Amino acid sequence: MVLGWEEARQAAYDAAVPLGPAALPVGDALGLRLAAPLISADDLPRFDNAAMDGYAVAGPGPWRVVGRSLAGEPGDCAAIGAAGAAEAREVATGARLPQGTRSVLPHEEAQRDGDLVSGRVEEGRHVRLRGEEAMPGEKLLPAGVVVTPQVVALAAAVGVTELSVTPAPRVAALVTGDELGDGPGQVRDAIGPALPGWVRWAGGTLAGPQRVPDGAADLRAALMSAQADLVVITGSSSVGPEDHVRPLLAELGAQPVVDGVACRPGSLAGLWRLADGRLVAALPGNPFAALVAFLTVAAPTLAGLRGEEQAVLATVGAELPRHRSDTRLVPVRLTESGPVALGHDRSGMLRGVAQADALAVVPADGTPALLQPLPT
Repeated sequence: MVLGWEEARQAAYDAAVPLGPAALPVGDALGLRLAAPLISADDLPRFDNAAMDGYAVAGPGPWRVVGRSLAGEPGDCAAIGAAGAAEAREVATGARLPQGTRSVLPHEEAQRDGDLVSGRVEEGRHVRLRGEEAMPGEKLLPAGVVVTPQVVALAAAVGVTELSVTPAPRVAALVTGDELGDGPGQVRDAIGPALPGWVRWAGGTLAGPQRVPDGAADLRAALMSAQADLVVITGSSSVGPEDHVRPLLAELGAQPVVDGVACRPGSLAGLWRLADGRLVAALPGNPFAALVAFLTVAAPTLAGLRGEEQAVLATVGAELPRHRSDTRLVPVRLTESGPVALGHDRSGMLRGVAQADALAVVPADGTPALLQPLPT
């Protein structure tokens, strides 16, 4: 049964079971979501240290300088201020502080005369205390947080070398069509070069794309050998003599999730589940229709596999071109007065969407349009 655009999008999202967690080196987890909380493995800071270049001081000033400590030096430095003595130790930023430190007097605020230094200090100023930001076993971030470069830095700083994350779904792309090429009577492939960017934007990792000649046997072989959570097939999705996707999936006993969408373009979009659990998305062979179909069935599937929420669409009140019965997706430019349709929006066109800031999702029944962000 043909679904409405929003129904199809939701059905594709609901069909995806979030992938199980994987332990990855901290740097390899960038962009993924934590599958378990980030727990500190060490104190942060690991020891009391100086937050400024200057002098660690103990007791009332002026202070007698009794030594120097640099960042990275192993071991504890000698204590200062025993029995109330006014002593100081010159320190670099990040250097261990001697026991007894009252505060750090920055170089730029210090006056030194021989082995004596003076200046105004505030109690505890410019001192980083051991464990003041994190202690071993402390929960720093909950599951579900996206691993940003800042999260990577925090994990590394507290001694965590691996993160439990929801891995990026594996995507295999099969690009069909003997008509694709540079020869006479052929058309240049626009979808294959775009697929890596579409998949990356949607949070997947792409193997391919793989060119597949027209023919049921070649398509069957490519589909059965594709090692992926989601297989995307472009072209061969209509009802012509060389359109083999739907007959092949029916022959394989695949269960339809979406089999046609009441939208223009992209009405031939579909999603099926194979017996081995893999999901198969069908995209039309026309490039703008393929993008619409990707946003309708493939992107929601990848969001579901990653355990992420569906992207929220914002309503707009602009008057935009409508279809008599189906939802229409229209490339628009965003202006102060609202979205403006750009034209060049037929299924085989690209100029409009290449210039667009967003797609407006325009139902036929007159309800407010919804904006669908474009892949970047």
